[in-house]
Amino acid sequence: MSELRYGKGDWPNFEQAVRKEWLVTNGLGGYASSTIINANTRKYHGLLVASLNPPVERTLLLAKLDERFEAGGQVYNLATNRTEQGVSEFGFIHQQIMTADPVPGFIYSFADVFMEKRIFMPYGKNTTVILYRVKNGSSPATLRLVPMVNCRDFHWTVRRGQIAFETNEIQGGVEVKVTPGVPPLKIICSDGGFLRGDGWFTGMFYPAEDQRGENPVEDHYIPGHFTVGLTPGEERSVTVLASIEDGGLFYSNFDGGELLRVEEERRQALTQKANCPDMLSRCLTRAADAFVVWRKSTGKKSVIAGYPWFNDWGRDTMIALPGLTLVTGRYSDAAEILLTFARNCKDGLLPNMFPDSAGHEPLYNTVDASLWYFHAVYKYLQYTGDESFIIENIYPVLKEIIRRHMEGTLFNIKMDDDGLIRAGGPENQLTWMDAKVDHWVVTPRHGKPVEISALWYNALMVMERLYKLAGEEFRLKGLAEKVRDSFEREFWYEQGGYYYDVVGREGPDDHFRPNQVLAMALPFSPVSPDRARKVLSRVWKELYATYGLRSLSIYHPGYRGVYQGDRVKRDGSYHQGTTWSWLIGPFITAYRKAHGYREKDRRQAELFIRPFRDHLRDHGVGFISEIFDGNEPVIPRGCIAQAWGVAEVLRAYVEDVLELSGDISGGKRREERDFTTPSEPVVSEE
Repeated sequence: MSELRYGKGDWPNFEQAVRKEWLVTNGLGGYASSTIINANTRKYHGLLVASLNPPVERTLLLAKLDERFEAGGQVYNLATNRTEQGVSEFGFIHQQIMTADPVPGFIYSFADVFMEKRIFMPYGKNTTVILYRVKNGSSPATLRLVPMVNCRDFHWTVRRGQIAFETNEIQGGVEVKVTPGVPPLKIICSDGGFLRGDGWFTGMFYPAEDQRGENPVEDHYIPGHFTVGLTPGEERSVTVLASIEDGGLFYSNFDGGELLRVEEERRQALTQKANCPDMLSRCLTRAADAFVVWRKSTGKKSVIAGYPWFNDWGRDTMIALPGLTLVTGRYSDAAEILLTFARNCKDGLLPNMFPDSAGHEPLYNTVDASLWYFHAVYKYLQYTGDESFIIENIYPVLKEIIRRHMEGTLFNIKMDDDGLIRAGGPENQLTWMDAKVDHWVVTPRHGKPVEISALWYNALMVMERLYKLAGEEFRLKGLAEKVRDSFEREFWYEQGGYYYDVVGREGPDDHFRPNQVLAMALPFSPVSPDRARKVLSRVWKELYATYGLRSLSIYHPGYRGVYQGDRVKRDGSYHQGTTWSWLIGPFITAYRKAHGYREKDRRQAELFIRPFRDHLRDHGVGFISEIFDGNEPVIPRGCIAQAWGVAEVLRAYVEDVLELSGDISGGKRREERDFTTPSEPVVSEE
């Protein structure tokens, strides 16, 4: 039975139903997504959002496939849509059940008819399959399937007259073309026939975009419809396949049930590989799969930061890597991701973001991605023990990163005389708190941010151990100790009893933020347990908000507790009080480290994790949301599925609650082991 199951009580009306959204992905950055009643409420919703240049250039091609059932002289409209005038079709009244696991499934009941619909994407294909199983009643019937087609970047919207569609009938369906730059969309049906048309659904209204201050209205082209005749009492499976792939899946006898079996077995294998012991670890392991994607430009794996709208970002990737790939036993994917970013390192910096279009250089405006890279490498070695891979492929890049940070590199990133890292200027946003509206840097953190200096200390400690593995003399002896001493001297705010957020030429920034927690959670932390306990007590009171940590204390005059409105309002609150899910991981780890891994603190860590069991049923069902309001009731906002949110909840659960290392069934108490210690093996082999 599905672990994520919904019934009529979840959609008593349109407004409540559309608060929950489903998502399936294809390992290329492409996806399908809508609400649990299949009413599109975002411009990002669609049944086929294909990635033309994996994992980017995502293009909406099939927005919807609406169903109408005719039997006994009655027409049952199963579609749900909204226009500017309000909800125009109420098909959700016929919906009985929605399940989100292992793939989205929907059961409809009307008259004496049952119909099940399941939606999934074959892995590695820009293809969506919609599989129907119909149990007809006592009357002859006709199932009509109406595709709504589009062809635009998934960030845009289109109105009738802005683009022209060319349709051609093909075996089993229709081919729709718009531009030579986009492969034609093929839609075929395993049964029945296709009747060509030339219509439009005009004025589809997206309330989620309206709330975000974006254009909320769009038109979709209707090239015709499929009809499937059913005899009284007949039970039949009908498969609709939408794709831009050439050949392969396109043949007259394709079997939707077999395609579903393959995908279900693939997803089951993910949880078997990780040996998941319970529902939470199974759901999060399957969720993690959505973010690990293939990048065409490198020929290797990368990580999508979040769905529906983010690309693969260096910072997010390095933070998410342990939870997405190491905890889940996907060691080869972890190695590919480390290689992807190593080969794109420039001037000692990892890419902050890869470009949407081919032929453009990545953006390097980040000070923390390269330093989180050391943390990811350290965790990789802890989990895999694969020293030769790191020394041969990654170690030279790490040495270059250290050298360039000491000598100076782009964006004024340079080690200061006290050993700490200084970065940026008034116009830059180089840390994860990077919101910027035009020329307004919302959260200026140029100078010496607290987590950057802690990450630098951690990197130096990791590097010392790598030199030992490589059999080389470590030439930076004493530097880490200098950094640690400077960190305590420069950042500790004695009067406040916590760490400054930034130390700059204008003086220290005493905003009480969660960045100091990151310093406490690292394998090699410059923070003493005594001070960590003191700070974490206040963090719990002022920053903890059920599903993560607030980005600013609730008592600060600049605190903004609701993330809503147009871009200026949203970005103005993004790091000024908004709660971030991914921060729960460092918070739990820091909490357990600071208290010496006592049993009672393990039980408390489980209480911090417990609310996420319920959250998996909300917003992006089966996923962890990007952000939440800082104010109660802590409503989920932003991306419905965020990589580092999923990753850090899973990692903290496995390492700090279950106290396991290696794969989920490793059975060892979780500790910060030094990978250069040649004692018992750290993990089981993949």
